[in-house]
Amino acid sequence: MESLERFQQSKRVIEDFTNRSLAAIPNDFARLFYISSLRDSPGSGYRHDGLATLYGDDPVQAALAQCHEELFVRILETPLEQQEWDLRLSLSGLEGGIFAALERWKAREDFAELLPPKLPGYLSELFVSNLRALLEVLSDTVLTWRTAA
Repeated sequence: MESLERFQQSKRVIEDFTNRSLAAIPNDFARLFYISSLRDSPGSGYRHDGLATLYGDDPVQAALAQCHEELFVRILETPLEQQEWDLRLSLSGLEGGIFAALERWKAREDFAELLPPKLPGYLSELFVSNLRALLEVLSDTVLTWRTAA
């Protein structure tokens, strides 16, 4: 009986988080940036005071880890052309606009903060490889825009 209660509570946390927090965010990369920002550092737990107050810390940790992983997998399953569009929109909304955001993101050595916990290495490698390629494509596009203007 206890596992059924845990399942139901986890379902409530996920529904609350997706309906109140993630639904307001326009695309999957922006959602990934947001959920990743709820961690103090790669590998650490999530911090969402509102959900923790309502449901307790353990259920929130499990639910946010599950949401993070599902979102991450959904991005990997999305065609690269759509990923490029979503990433462009997400970076455009960051401080300094898309050009400054591209420079900051390209300067990073890894993207561990975006990776969900307990992820198989091959998925991490695929994501990082895809993200680096997308950043290069977007940089070329933005550079073309700047020189044409």
